[in-house]
Amino acid sequence: MADKQDYYEVLGVNKSANQDEIKKAYRQMAKKYHPDMNPGDSEAEKKFKEVNEAYGVLSDEQKRAQYDQFGHSAFEQGGAGGYGGFGGFGGGGFEGFDMGDIFSSIFGGGSRSSRANGPIDGDDILVRVSLSFEEAVFGCKKEISFGKIQKCSDCSGTGAEKGTSVERCSRCNGTGTIRVQQRTVLGMMQSSSPCPECNGTGKIIKKPCSNCRGKGLVKITKKLEVTIPAGIDDGQRIALRGQGHEGRNGGMPGDLIIQVSVREHQIFERDGFDIYCEVPVTFSEATLGAKIKIPTLEGEMEYDMPEGTQTGTVFTIRQKGITSLNSRGKGNLYVTVVIETPKNLSDEQKKLLRAFAESCGEKNLSKKTGFFKKFKK
Repeated sequence: MADKQDYYEVLGVNKSANQDEIKKAYRQMAKKYHPDMNPGDSEAEKKFKEVNEAYGVLSDEQKRAQYDQFGHSAFEQGGAGGYGGFGGFGGGGFEGFDMGDIFSSIFGGGSRSSRANGPIDGDDILVRVSLSFEEAVFGCKKEISFGKIQKCSDCSGTGAEKGTSVERCSRCNGTGTIRVQQRTVLGMMQSSSPCPECNGTGKIIKKPCSNCRGKGLVKITKKLEVTIPAGIDDGQRIALRGQGHEGRNGGMPGDLIIQVSVREHQIFERDGFDIYCEVPVTFSEATLGAKIKIPTLEGEMEYDMPEGTQTGTVFTIRQKGITSLNSRGKGNLYVTVVIETPKNLSDEQKKLLRAFAESCGEKNLSKKTGFFKKFKK
C-alpha cells in the first residue's frame, strides 16, 4: 500500500475537513472524473475509482478514525480495520452501492418522485386594469374577471371520483421510485428511477374524477371586486396574496397581480404626486392683475394673479396635488400662465391699443432689455 495516494490528497481536502467539506470535494472530483464525462479515458477511470475509494473511507467516521491511525494498512486483507478488498467496500467493488442520490446531485438528474410528491407553489396571475385619471387619483373599486386554476370541488383535489379514494402504488410502495441494479465496469451499481406504474407520484387513481379527469385541479372564471388605492400611478402593480393559481401537494397558492394603466387627462399632467396645467389669461388680466379661476382636482379655485405677470410664469399651489400612497401627504399643483393675444379687434380697439403702446414706449423695449445686444453675441 506504499504506492497509494493519501485519501485526503485524493479529494483535495485538509485532514481537519468536516463532512460537508469532504462531501462537496467528492462531488466535484466525481463529476470531473466520471466515465460518462470522460469516455474511453482510462486515466480518468482510474482517478474516479480512487476518488470513490477515498470518499468511502473518509465519509465514514469509524473508517476515517482507523485510517487516521493506521493509514491504508487499516483496510488491507486481515489488517487492523478488517475491511478487506476495494476501499472498504469488499471484494465486489461497488456492489450494492446506491449512486442515484450522488449522481442526481452531481449531474442534476435523478428521480422525479420528489418533485411529483413534494409541494409545488401555484403560479401568479396577471390582470391589467385601465383607470381614468380621476379613478387613479381618488381611488376606486373595480370588478375584474380572470381565469384561475383551483382545486376540483367534486373530489376536493384528490383526483378520485367522489366516493372513492386514492390508493398507494403497490409497485413502489408509495415512494414513487424504484431501485434498479445494473452491472457496469465498476461492478454492480444501484440507481433510482421514477416508478412507471404511478409516474413517480406513489399514488394510483383507479376511478378518476369525471369533473377534473383525475388531475385534482380545474380552471374556472372568477370575478373579484378590487380596491384601487388613491394615488396609484400608471404602470404600478397591486399584489393580492394567495389569489393566484392553486398550489399542488400542499404548495402555496400564487398571487393575483393587478397592473394599472391610467388614461391621460384633458387638462392635467402628472409627475409623481405633483400635477401640472396651463391657464389662459387675457392681456389686460396679466397686465393689471386679476382674480383668475384655476382648475384643481377638487374643482375650481380663485387665485390672485399679480399685475405684470408674464406668459410662462409658473404659480405653485401647495397641497393641491395627489395624495401620496400610504400617507397623508399631498403633492403640489403647478400652474403655467399663458397670455392669449386678442384677435378680431375693431378699428376703435386697435386705435386705443396703438395709443397705449406709444404711451408705454414699446418701440424702445428691445433696447431696454438688451435683447438685440444679446442676439448679436
